[in-house]
Amino acid sequence: ENTRPIPRTMSAPKPRVMVAVYSMYGHVRTMADAIKKGLEEGGAVAEIYQIPETLPQEVLAKMGAPPKRDDPVATIEMLPEFDGIMFGLPGRYGMFPAQFKAFWDATGGHWAKGALVGKPAGVFVSTGTQNGGQETIGLTLVPQLAHHGMIFVPLGYRDPRVFSYDEPHGASPYGAGTLAGPDGSRKPSELELAVAETQGKSFAEVAAKLM
Repeated sequence: ENTRPIPRTMSAPKPRVMVAVYSMYGHVRTMADAIKKGLEEGGAVAEIYQIPETLPQEVLAKMGAPPKRDDPVATIEMLPEFDGIMFGLPGRYGMFPAQFKAFWDATGGHWAKGALVGKPAGVFVSTGTQNGGQETIGLTLVPQLAHHGMIFVPLGYRDPRVFSYDEPHGASPYGAGTLAGPDGSRKPSELELAVAETQGKSFAEVAAKLM
């Protein structure tokens, strides 16, 4: 009897990952491009969606918010279709913004059915200052995921640049991050984008193992 293993002729399926972002001034959206690049390097299929806006356009104009990128708008119904979700969120007093909370509060139907149980999720952030929520945004996101039975996948210290003291920068064990500055004029640095790319690749590898 031939007991040799049958060689695999088909490659393993690629995890499909949603990158769901809310970005008022563009910092999170810029980080999302680096996250997407890392996800694809890690073997995933990555798709960027924007979390629905809740503020009227006239209010956004008074706040100096630039036009949003032409990304498709995420819907609650599409969440179970993905193998994993990475959230890009800005800080609001050390937590995620109301726009995300309004979006996530509508997932009760998925909670009742267990539609998101076992799916991996990660987060990357933007804050005005170093103490503006680089860690606490991730910390307060975990309960939202836990109620759905989702698996939080942190960055940890996989990228040694998180330890860097060469420049002020975002990022924490919870995930990649950028500092926008008190007036929002600072843009994501090369270091911050590199860390985001590492996080995307790391997340893709974990998501593949969970499939």
